[in-house]
Amino acid sequence: MKLLFDQNLSFRLASELADLFPDSRHVMGLGLDHADDQALWRFAKENGFTLISKDSDFHQRSFVYGQPSKFIRVRAGNCSTEQVAALLRGQVSLILEFANDPELAFLILPRERR
Repeated sequence: MKLLFDQNLSFRLASELADLFPDSRHVMGLGLDHADDQALWRFAKENGFTLISKDSDFHQRSFVYGQPSKFIRVRAGNCSTEQVAALLRGQVSLILEFANDPELAFLILPRERR
């Protein structure tokens, strides 16, 4: 599974999580840091990435277009890169389960507690 980190997440996440998600990239490293949501969605779909962002617009796009591409929304508010990396590391099993389920289009982290 390879992640495409949106502009609102640190470019360092791709390298910090490379042991879990090899071949993941940040939009800035691909020259997509000023691309609109439609272009990012298309790029992710065409290149086998799962988009990951704090942006709720992608969540809405997943309702309209389904998958691919898959989308992970990080609902962590204003936090450090280390906190986001820890959140993703702590949810790696859930993320991989999501990636392998052909019917799921989006995942929200952290999951709401019931």
